[in-house]
Formats: sequence, structure tokens, C-alpha cells
Amino acid sequence: MSAVTFTASETTTTLARIRAASPCKDDLEILLKGLGKTSAKDDTEPLPLARIMEISPFDVVLLVLSHAMPSDRLARHFQARCAERVLHLFEREFPGDMSVRNQIAALRNDDLSEAARDAARAAAWASATASSWDAAWSVARAAARAAQKEQLSKMIGA
Repeated sequence: MSAVTFTASETTTTLARIRAASPCKDDLEILLKGLGKTSAKDDTEPLPLARIMEISPFDVVLLVLSHAMPSDRLARHFQARCAERVLHLFEREFPGDMSVRNQIAALRNDDLSEAARDAARAAAWASATASSWDAAWSVARAAARAAQKEQLSKMIGA
């Protein structure tokens, strides 16, 4: 797998976009406090995802990644990497089933139609999440989150 790079515009959002994604009030307040701001309403100042990761719970980072970025490319590649990390668990349970592997490839394919990417994203993310949680319970839930956070940090160069 070759390294995928992301532009600054793919790793940057705004408070206005985050507010439009409807985070819970407490999470938005944590983010605003960390930024030294009181409102997100019309704030269109560029906000790097790396900065959000520094000051917000990781669940907020995932919400932003999935719903408040200007492009879905970073989210798709992150979902693919998460699914790849637990692919061996799925393939051990379902040998010969190439569906998740094919969905991961579709997530990485920037030339696919939006509908095809949406279907692949949903399937791979569901598989990765289910397998990740199964694996996480056997080792520790925190370790799974830490691995996801580390992976996203590497992807955006934080």
C-alpha cells in the first residue's frame, strides 16, 4: 500500500461546518473553550483537524471527520485503514469472503461514483467497527481508540 497524502484543504474544516454537523452541546463547548472562542455560529476560519485532535475527545474528532470536512476523501481512507487493521479477524471468521476486502478497495478508489463510495464506506465501516469492538474487548477498549487516534494522526501528519 502506497502512502496517501492529503492537502491542507482536505484536513481543515471550520467551526460553522462542525456546528452544522450537530455535535452535542458539551462537545461543542469543549471545542470552543479549547479554541478560546464563545460561538461557532458564523465562524468560517480554517480549523485543522490536527488542532481539533489536540483539544477534543476522540469521538468529537470522528464526528468532525465523518460529517464536517469539506471532502469525504480523508474519512474514506481512514475508514479503509481501520477496516484493514481488523481485516484478518473478518477473514478468519469468513475465509474466502472477499466482500470487505473489495469494499476497502472501493473506499480508496477516488474515481468511483459517490453512490458506490457511500455503499463501500457503510459496509467497510460497519465491518471495521464490529470487528474492532470484538477485538478491543479482548484486549482493551482504550487500546482500540488509541490505535485509531494514532492512525488518524499519522494520516494528517499531526
